[in-house]
Amino acid sequence: MMRVNLLHEELSYKVRGILYEVHNELGSYRNEKQYCDKIEFGLKEKGLKYEREKILLPSFDGEQKGRNRIDFIVEDKIIIEVKVVPSFSPNDFKQCKRYLVSSNKELCLLVNFGLKSCVIKRILNPDLLNQ
Repeated sequence: MMRVNLLHEELSYKVRGILYEVHNELGSYRNEKQYCDKIEFGLKEKGLKYEREKILLPSFDGEQKGRNRIDFIVEDKIIIEVKVVPSFSPNDFKQCKRYLVSSNKELCLLVNFGLKSCVIKRILNPDLLNQ
């Protein structure tokens, strides 16, 4: 069986573990800020470097500051975008791709805490896929 290499495999494994722990502890009835508080606690506990609610610089001439605010960026490699919704929408995926392109990062974990089980989707930067 051929083994597939995942982007930032070890780090994403740690981050996913934190996300599942958060959902297991808090369930599916909290708001985004509460989940983010618990994620931040987990990142600190694991000794991972992160920035919360990072505002990206404008990505094109004429763009106003503050248009893109990332929930978390971990170890300057992985973006975490937190949702509490019945299901992901196409706009959620577009938002993650926008963040990836604007920040020139490779990987975003889109997580939904609003369901019985925690749902995590890996989204890759479309601009970097063909390189």
